[in-house]
Amino acid sequence: MWPVLLPYCFMSLEKNKTIRLEEVSLRLNEEESCLAAKIAAILGVPAKEILSYRLVKRAIDSRKKNDILLVYSVDAVVDNPAAVKLNPRHRARFVEPFVYEIEKIAVPPERRPVVVGSGPCGLFAAHVLASAGLRPLLIERGADVDSRAKAVEDFLKNRKLDTRSNIQFGEGGAGTFSDGKLYTLVNDPRSSYIFAELIKAGAPEEIAFSATPHIGTDKLRVVVKNIRQRMMELGAEIRFNTCLTDLEVSEGRVVGVVLNDEERISADTVILATGHSARDTYQMLFDAGVEIKPKPFAMGVRIEHRAEMIGRSQYGSHYGHEKLGAAKYKLVQHLKGHRSVYTFCMCPGGYVMGATSEEGCVVTNGMSEYAQDGENSNSALLVSVLPDDFSSAHPLAGIEFQRQWERQAFVAGGGDYSAPAQLVGDFLAGRPSMAAGRTKPSYRPGVKMTSLDGCLPDFILSSLRQAIPLLNRKIKGFADPEAVLTGVETRSSSPLRLFRGDDFESNIRGLYPAGEGAGYAGGIVSSALDGLAVAEAVIDKHSNP
Repeated sequence: MWPVLLPYCFMSLEKNKTIRLEEVSLRLNEEESCLAAKIAAILGVPAKEILSYRLVKRAIDSRKKNDILLVYSVDAVVDNPAAVKLNPRHRARFVEPFVYEIEKIAVPPERRPVVVGSGPCGLFAAHVLASAGLRPLLIERGADVDSRAKAVEDFLKNRKLDTRSNIQFGEGGAGTFSDGKLYTLVNDPRSSYIFAELIKAGAPEEIAFSATPHIGTDKLRVVVKNIRQRMMELGAEIRFNTCLTDLEVSEGRVVGVVLNDEERISADTVILATGHSARDTYQMLFDAGVEIKPKPFAMGVRIEHRAEMIGRSQYGSHYGHEKLGAAKYKLVQHLKGHRSVYTFCMCPGGYVMGATSEEGCVVTNGMSEYAQDGENSNSALLVSVLPDDFSSAHPLAGIEFQRQWERQAFVAGGGDYSAPAQLVGDFLAGRPSMAAGRTKPSYRPGVKMTSLDGCLPDFILSSLRQAIPLLNRKIKGFADPEAVLTGVETRSSSPLRLFRGDDFESNIRGLYPAGEGAGYAGGIVSSALDGLAVAEAVIDKHSNP
């Protein structure tokens, strides 16, 4: 059965075993070299018995501002496992680390699999298919990352939108121009393979163990190019500026794809990894008979504070310590009589970006570079939207719901891709803002200080007004009257889900919906994992026809 997760260890298991230790703490004045002695003490063995160790996770515990801790999980290899005392306080246990292996297909099929979209789902699906010898064709409607970066800068600087290559579309997907956040709650051992491949492609090594790993937009552009080069070496073909415009279906099976230049490619395996903004593609899929259902998503605004304020609130007098970096937060506020409000895609020391892919719409997103040293920090502040909120039960009604509010934000911003923005104090008081205060809006192309009323549904606005003062109890200064709200954030996740069965195929055989756009993931790592799972199903099918 493919894929195979095979155990390995650092040395022979006959003598040495790997032990996972959690909750190993260091104070800020302790060096990481102290970990070896702490591990030995926890396990009750002499230090010489610790043959090696590696970091599995490193997090910051800032609950006590006067005693901030760095908390580690480690895998240690010991010389004499029989002498070890497994400490329940540190959840010490023997583990077998895993390695992800890809089995080569003995006889590759005549027709290559087609992967649609080069976001994390499509990239890793194509990478695995190429590693198995299936020579996939990866098509991407946007440009390569260097050309795409020029198109994005032209929009941010000159307000000239390229609807085919922008912050949503192009090599690397939407995440290329966000932050390269790799946070995930998905507990899947294959994550280590994804992180290892990213590191080999140039990502910082600390992503393998950081509790809040990120690559940074600046470094991610290099990473995706290196992954592309590796896939091509393995036999993949990649075409940019190439859009899927139609499917050819016969007797309930896909038999080909049609591209934007009217080229037809014979294909019996198509992986749809199109991302959550490929609205024309979803219309085409609906017209082709693909089963689609609406699903919940979330909308709201970007809230922006001075990074120094967030840092002092989170770290107290230790703000600025070199081991802490830019301060982060993740908040949720449950409300009586209103929908819950939560933060999402927090960008410490980052920027608010114009992220529309359609003319006449305003969409916001957040971005940080690797250093996370910008003057402001921002986060999406979101409220759930349910299918019952849509104007109809049509499978694509969520797209129209998003588009409605994006267009109204465009008008409120002045009709030139400026975003409507409002000070928190004015928003809570129900009055328009006339000018920015201490927190200077970072949104590009620019903002118009105004009122956000009318830019979002009333149930979202009322929930935000209820939640912001309560969130101030969790982070002092969150409700700073001069913090900035910039609207609108509508693309938090896909508003629809494409049907797929246990074999990962849609109701049209040979068509594999995958990733965030298909409604099966949320974020870079979970999307990449879904790409692996779908690629595995394809390989298994070719291995066992």
